[in-house]
Amino acid sequence: MKKQNFYFTIFIAFVVVTLTGCRKDKPNTPNNPLNGRTTAVFNPDKSYGTMVDIDGNKYRTIKIGDQTWMAENLRVSHYQNGAGIPNITDNDEWAALTTGAYCNYNNTNDLDTIATYGRLYNWYAVADMQNLAPDGWRVPRIADWLELIEYLGGDTIASKHLKETGTTHWEGPVESDNSSGFTAIANGSRYLAENYSYIGIYNLFWTASGYNEDSASFLFLFSWDAIVYKGLNYKQNGYTVRLIKETN
Repeated sequence: MKKQNFYFTIFIAFVVVTLTGCRKDKPNTPNNPLNGRTTAVFNPDKSYGTMVDIDGNKYRTIKIGDQTWMAENLRVSHYQNGAGIPNITDNDEWAALTTGAYCNYNNTNDLDTIATYGRLYNWYAVADMQNLAPDGWRVPRIADWLELIEYLGGDTIASKHLKETGTTHWEGPVESDNSSGFTAIANGSRYLAENYSYIGIYNLFWTASGYNEDSASFLFLFSWDAIVYKGLNYKQNGYTVRLIKETN
């Protein structure tokens, strides 16, 4: 009888260790109140994947040609190593920064707005070695954007295929069909020490490609045409971020 009890105890210990080990293999993704709140209008004919950041934000992803992109704007508030990204609300403080920071458009705390439009980041956050992106993802370089634009027909038409359809988040009339599934939304920007502007009209994306000490490259989409515009602007500006999946 004692021998049977001994083996029974060993069996229970084995089960407990095995189950505990399985639990450790699962990613630690906290519940996030922003999940499930977006009002973005995705392409119903597309099959979307998913990606999760360190804050537990869940995003749709979309494969376009040989690339896989986020189909939503980034809204993470921590770097990949767990360090917090400062949320800077004061305009003068924001304009003086040379380190990474984020903000919400008009400093809103509305969860539906943040979930839909994402957050705005300065370029120093984009370039920070602590990484905005989870493992297997990165901020796209200008070359990545150029590949996407070329796949969608070139500079003069690609914006039409990238933008969310309708006037829910774009001021009309909107030239868009979202045939790529990318679902770009006009979330506006923050320019140096000036106020937030252009929500509903522009979507501005940072690239990972710097230019000089003061400026870096970005792209923007305009509501009323199909062109993808490219340019350089101050690293202190607040633009949105989309991530691209690393390829093996």
